[in-house]
Amino acid sequence: MRLTVIGTGYVGAVHAACLADLGHHVLGVDVDADRIAALTDGRPPFFEPGLSDLLNRAVATGRLAFSSSLDEAAGFGDTHFLCVGTPQRPGSDAADLTYVDAAVDALAPYLRGNPRALLVGKSTVPVGTADRLARRLGAEVAWNPEFLREGCAVQDTLCPERIVVGVRSKWAKARLREIYAPLLQAGTPFIATDLPTAELVKLASNSFLATKVSFINAMSEICEAAGADVLTLAEAMGRDSRIGPRFLAPGLGFGGSCLPKDIRALTARAEELGQGQAVAFLREVDAINARQRTRTLGLAEGLLGGSFADRNVAVLGAAFKPLSDDVRDSPALAVASAVQDRGAHVRVHDPEAIDNARAAYPALQFALDVAKACEHADVVLHLTEWPQYRELDPTALATVVRGPVLVDARNTLDPEPWRAAGWTVRAPGRPGLGR
Repeated sequence: MRLTVIGTGYVGAVHAACLADLGHHVLGVDVDADRIAALTDGRPPFFEPGLSDLLNRAVATGRLAFSSSLDEAAGFGDTHFLCVGTPQRPGSDAADLTYVDAAVDALAPYLRGNPRALLVGKSTVPVGTADRLARRLGAEVAWNPEFLREGCAVQDTLCPERIVVGVRSKWAKARLREIYAPLLQAGTPFIATDLPTAELVKLASNSFLATKVSFINAMSEICEAAGADVLTLAEAMGRDSRIGPRFLAPGLGFGGSCLPKDIRALTARAEELGQGQAVAFLREVDAINARQRTRTLGLAEGLLGGSFADRNVAVLGAAFKPLSDDVRDSPALAVASAVQDRGAHVRVHDPEAIDNARAAYPALQFALDVAKACEHADVVLHLTEWPQYRELDPTALATVVRGPVLVDARNTLDPEPWRAAGWTVRAPGRPGLGR
């Protein structure tokens, strides 16, 4: 089939490349000329494992191309995937639909009155948006939420756990089944529902995951007060098949462009619908998550005698999660910046996100290798759980720091080798490390 993808940011670029890999002919469209040029050259505008090879392969076959022309998109095919961003609205918890509305308005003259035209939304939007756009567009609209995890996006697209589509006609459902036929033949569940349900799935899923993270972090606070170990608690809880171990990861909490934004957007939309009390708990989920950054600051400051002033602090991690260069709402950088604001000299290391981190936080200092970041450090803060950091040699690192003190804010480093090498190790929810 001939498909277009409107918006070639994180979701759109991955989706376009994967659709081409499934055998379709795909045109990616974006107003950002520099991004289009990079993608045409096979260069992803962000770090995502496996995407560069997939992109280059698809471009080389001729099944994937990119353009900044909606005229070209309209003439290329009749099915258009809408993948533009829906950031948090400035001064509000609600989603900003500026880019969605602009894209639909631009497409409308080409799609209106075309009985074969189908707009398929993948952007995360407030419930009710698809129905509003359908009336505005005068063409068939479906919604197909994305469930990509940064760092696993290619795998999540080509081997998804489920495909959800919100449709208003058997025709739209049949077209989407045809598009995803290779995945359905491989056994991927296909869930067809109405537009409002499809719009809610992504927001509800992310809100549930955020709740799970904040719940174990709330338990972490209780563990510290009671002298219990939160990792053992999480392991025991996760053995319960009704709960499961995933997302029971106590530590610095979640960030990025999805979970924080989505729980706020769902809350805001529920309040607009007069059902704010149904999700009022999500505000506490958000507050617990924000509190983990303050807890990490307090833990590190206490190890330095109560003050960061004129201390050297090494920060391991800048991206909001490993296997990504995304620094949007990064807990690691929020903590690093707060430490610097309290008078410390901070150096940050990250395997992939230094350029983006420097652009977002130009006042911070960055290092290209861990040893340089840790040179003469009074404390080392482990803030993003990159696999590389689990391979560090504590003995070698102890020779470059001024004080062998480690705060494992992600609770993913084995403390025993560090303690054996002479390090003082602390982690949230694990007061037993201090004994």
